[in-house]
Amino acid sequence: MLDNETNPTLSKSTGLPRKRFYRARAHSNPLSDSHFPIPISPANVDYSTHYPQLFPSSERSEGSKKIQFADIGCGFGGLLISLSTLFPETLMIGMELRDKVTEYVKERILALRGTNPGQYQNVSVVRTNSMKYIPNYFEKGQLSKMFFLFPDPHFKEKNHRRRVISPHLLDEYAYVLQVGGIIYTITDVEELGDWMKACLENHPLFEALTNQELKVDPVIKLLSSATEEGQKVARNGGQTFQAVFRRIAPSL
Repeated sequence: MLDNETNPTLSKSTGLPRKRFYRARAHSNPLSDSHFPIPISPANVDYSTHYPQLFPSSERSEGSKKIQFADIGCGFGGLLISLSTLFPETLMIGMELRDKVTEYVKERILALRGTNPGQYQNVSVVRTNSMKYIPNYFEKGQLSKMFFLFPDPHFKEKNHRRRVISPHLLDEYAYVLQVGGIIYTITDVEELGDWMKACLENHPLFEALTNQELKVDPVIKLLSSATEEGQKVARNGGQTFQAVFRRIAPSL
C-alpha cells in the first residue's frame, strides 16, 4: 500500500481512507444480479482472509471461533469499528452490496490495524447480497447479534419485497441466530420503523426486549451515534425509530 504522502485516498493526518474517493449511491437494488465470489457453505468461508492475525491458515479447527455479529448493509463501517473495541473477543463482519463502500471499509480496517497494533483484528467486511446469501456464510444458531441500521426504505409498495426486514427473510435470520440472539433495527423513516417492528412482533420466533433490557444494553446508544446516517439524522434534529427483538425458542 502507498504511504500517506503518495496515496491521495488516505488522510495525511489520520492515515484513514477518505470517503470522498469511495462515494456510491445511497442504496443498491438487492434483487439485481451482482458478480462476486460466494462461499458454497459456511464451512467454506475463509477466515484467514478476514482475520489473518487470528487465523494464519485457511484451515479451521473444530472448536475455533466463529463470527457472532453481522452488520447487514454496514455502510462505511462506523458501527463495526465501535463494536470491535467494545467486544474485542468477538468476531464480527459487515455485509455490504456496494463495491466502493466495501472497499472503503476494508481500507479503513487495514489502516486502523496498522495504527493500533493488536486492535481491530476481530472485524472484517465482505461484499455480498445478504438478502440472498446469509445461509452461505452462517450456520444454524451461529450469530448472537444482527444489525439493520438505516436500511433502504423502498417507499413504493411494489418494492416492499426488497426490504431487508420482511416476514420471509426473518425466517432466515431466525435460522442463523442462536436462541437469545438479538436483532437491532433503526431508521429515520417512521413508516419503515412501523413495518420492521410489525414484522418482528408477528413472527413467532422473536419477542421484544423489555425497557429495562434496552437500558442496560451498551449497544443501544451506538445505533444512532456510530453510523454516518445516524449522525446526519442527529445533526438535522431528526427522529429515529428502533425495534430490538430477541430470538426465542419455538413453542411446543
